Order: sequence, then C-alpha cells, then structure tokens
Amino acid sequence: MKIKKIPKANELMWVLGVIFVALGVSICSKADLGVSMIAAPAFIINDAVHSLWDGFSVGMLEYLVQGVMLIILCIVVRRFNWKYLLAFLVAIIYGYVLDLWLLIFKDVYFEEIYMQWIMLIVGDAITALGVACFFRTYLPLQVYELCVAEVSDRYGFKINKTKWAFDGLCLTVSIILAFSLSQDASEFDWSTIYKASFHHLGLGTIITTLINAPIIAGCGWLLDKCFTYEPLLPIVEKYVGRNSKKDIEVIESAEVENDQN
Repeated sequence: MKIKKIPKANELMWVLGVIFVALGVSICSKADLGVSMIAAPAFIINDAVHSLWDGFSVGMLEYLVQGVMLIILCIVVRRFNWKYLLAFLVAIIYGYVLDLWLLIFKDVYFEEIYMQWIMLIVGDAITALGVACFFRTYLPLQVYELCVAEVSDRYGFKINKTKWAFDGLCLTVSIILAFSLSQDASEFDWSTIYKASFHHLGLGTIITTLINAPIIAGCGWLLDKCFTYEPLLPIVEKYVGRNSKKDIEVIESAEVENDQN
C-alpha cells in the first residue's frame, strides 16, 4: 500500500530540525555518556567558564561557537554570502531552544547503565532526524550543517563523506578542549568512559561519531517516504532560499552508493 505523502512540508522541516536537534542533544547530555562531537565544544567550554561566571548558558555558548565556525567556513570556501548570516540567526534560535530543553530535563537522571545507553541511542536518533530535516528545507541551516553543505558544494565532495570528515574534526577539537580547559585532566580514567563522561566526552561521543552519518541518511530516506518539500511560502523561498534540492539529490546518491557497497 502506497503511503500518501504530506505535502508542502518544507518550512515544517526547519521547525522540526530546530526542535529535534536541540531535544536530541539534551537527551544525550542527560545520558552522561558523552554528547555528540558537534555539541561537545559548547558543553565543554560551559564547564570551564561556569565556575568563573555563571552568566553563560550552554545555548549562548552554542551560538558563539557557531559564530566562530562561520568565520572559519568563509575562509575555507573563500567566499561570503549574506545568507550565511541567517545561519547565525538560526544558531541563536537553536541556542534558546536547547536551553529550554535542558531546563525541562534539569532534574532528570539515569542511574542504570543500560538506561544511559538506551537514552544515548534515542538522543542520537532524534538528533540525526533533526539534521535530516534541516537538509530538506530551503530555510537557513545551522552553521554546522551549513559547513557540510557549503564545503561539499564548493569542492565537489560527497555530502556523506564530508559529514564524516566534519564529525571527525569536531571530535578532535572537542578532545583538545576537554583536556586543555579542565582542571582535572590528570584524573581522567579510561576504564570509566563506558559509564560516565569526562566533561561531556565519553564512549558515547565516539560511537555517535561513527553512526551519525548513516543514521542521518536513514532518517532522510524515511522523511522522503512521508513528505514532499514544496514551499508553503514561495515568496520567502525566493528571497532567502538555498539550493536544498541539490542537497537532497546528493544525499540520495550517497545512499545508493552505500547500498551498492
């Protein structure tokens, strides 16, 4: 039986992207096995500065980190588009949504190890779903997704391979930050990374790095079975739209390549 797709879901994908990514990251943080390599820098920096000044929230540091990444992106791709600034606006909105989810889950803790791992996988899946939603809307991406899309477009790389490389780079940066900014680096114990994070880095972070890209591709396949992406507001797409159709085509070709392998 053929499923009837929900039409004109383009703008809805953006809303779901913001909500799901923030929700997924929040759940992973509460699992305490290590947040994703992309989210980790903001959490790590927050740990370092919170004892000095508690005026910064994770969400605020999130969009500041993305602001720095936006500058680096312009240098790497050797171009600037005014629409990049909209990505920073998305980062600000995302930061506030993330802080809201963290507030909602403030008193939630998982003591059993099996529950920690279950919630980590749940959080990873929700985050991946949110990223897949972002790749299917003409509205601005977060800076993270923008980096992947723009670098793959600028240099002709496959978007799934670009995502793998980007995740690996973020993981490396996160590890450097965790050990350079923390005051207890000497107390780090490798034997505990399967059940507790070290400043939001742990075995869960490594596993997320390995499974993130294929889960995003799978979530994208599922979304494509359920939705079509015509804009509900064509006038908005005319002025702020990006080439999201090209992103989808590249993702689909990557999925076909993976299936053949």
